[in-house]
Amino acid sequence: MKYNSTDAEKRAAFAVADLMAAAARTAPKACGVDNIEVAILDGEEKDRLAEEMRRIAEKTEAAFFERDAGNLDNSHCVVLIGVRNNPLGLGDCGFCGFKNCGEMKKSGTNCTFNVTDLGIAVGSAVSIAADNRIDNRVMYTAGKAAVSLKLLGDPVQVCYGIALATSAKNIFFDRAPGCVLV
Repeated sequence: MKYNSTDAEKRAAFAVADLMAAAARTAPKACGVDNIEVAILDGEEKDRLAEEMRRIAEKTEAAFFERDAGNLDNSHCVVLIGVRNNPLGLGDCGFCGFKNCGEMKKSGTNCTFNVTDLGIAVGSAVSIAADNRIDNRVMYTAGKAAVSLKLLGDPVQVCYGIALATSAKNIFFDRAPGCVLV
């Protein structure tokens, strides 16, 4: 049987997405408590996410949501990594800016340790993509749209999307700037 490179490259992207999910799961977590949620989207679900990104772009006039939605359209899949807000109860650490976990939770703020765990999980995941030479981009925009659609469930309020693509030229390289510093 003969396989063309396009099929093999797509299969490779999905195989790497699976490895990225495992890397996110096994990344170190504060107190050994796992609050990480991971999903991989393609097809209609990925299209739905891109459409939500476009809706947010129109609503907020943030053009980079539209730009990133276009990148998502041209990607094989997207790995979503989010974190449930589950304060670890480490006393009065105050890292979140509040006196204690109760005040923090009442305000709707996220536990600093949970968000740090998310960053470590995302770093572990993208290192797998890089080690396997799969073009990728961490997208706050895809994460925000995923939260809006509740793709990882209600408890997830912070999420990032990592789009994966294989092509002769990295589709994430020559992009218009997205952030304007104020």
